[in-house]
Formats: sequence, structure tokens, C-alpha cells
Amino acid sequence: MFVLGIDPGVSRCGYGVVTRAKVGMTATAAGVLTTPKDDPLPGRLASLNRDLRALLAEFHPDVVVVERVFFQTNVRTAMSVGQASGLALAAAAEAGCQVAQYTANEVKQAVTGYGAATKEQVQRMVQSLLSLPDRPKPPDAADALALALCHLAMAPLQARVAAATTGGAR
Repeated sequence: MFVLGIDPGVSRCGYGVVTRAKVGMTATAAGVLTTPKDDPLPGRLASLNRDLRALLAEFHPDVVVVERVFFQTNVRTAMSVGQASGLALAAAAEAGCQVAQYTANEVKQAVTGYGAATKEQVQRMVQSLLSLPDRPKPPDAADALALALCHLAMAPLQARVAAATTGGAR
């Protein structure tokens, strides 16, 4: 399975591609898409949209995992994250990818075993799980890799639950 994780944001949008093979999981790519803070918002969103579509065209993921905005104390940040998230969800759906969403706490729980883990703890676990020589940086890229890892951990259970639910509904 080939998974693209996206940690949405208009200023900084992290991405991470993880491949699961028979032998384990590997990070294929990770980085951050940025837009100039001084540019008007519509132009920044258009630029981010182009960059997200380019990622999808380059990597052809089976699944795109986008962080679900669950709670934000800063309304301005929540709006920005929501706008970037919407672009990522729409681009993935348009590309025909399966789409999944997880909250930050769900990701931290799946990757570190603790839903309130720090950024550094997430980075260290992503490094360990993907056998990377160094902690992935910046944190946006590490979070995107963690999103992909979360889905790879959760997808088998979700598939079994779905099969049991539809099998029992006859």
C-alpha cells in the first residue's frame, strides 16, 4: 500500500509518502509545501492546490490521509487549516484516491501509544518506525509521515470491522 499523508496548512502544508511492503514500511518522500504569507489568500490557495495536484500526479498514492481538524483555540488558524484540508480532500477525491482522515490525537495514539505526545516524541517514533537515520524535519513533514503510518496501522482493523458489519447485516 502506498499512502500519502497530508498535514494541512496554507503557509506550511506537510506531506509524507509511506510504502508498506512485505518486509516493512519505508518513507518514499517527505517535505513541506509553502506559500508566501504576504500574498493574497486566493493566490496562495491556488498555488497550494497546484502543488497538491502535482504531488498526487507524481506519487499516485492508493490512499490520501488528511489530518482532521478536531479542535483549534485560534479561529484564524482553524480557518486556514480547514481551507487547506478542503483542497487536499477535493484533489485526492478528484484523483480517484481513497481518502481517510484522523485527528491529531488519533495519530499520536497510533504512532506513539500516547494521544498527547509532543512533536518531538512523534518525530522520534516516526524515525524509529521508518528506520530513518535522523528525525524527520520539519515537524510538518514528520506529522504527515505519522498520518500515513496511522492509516497503515488502522486500515486492517477498519477493514475487518467493515467486513463484520456488512456480513452481519444480512
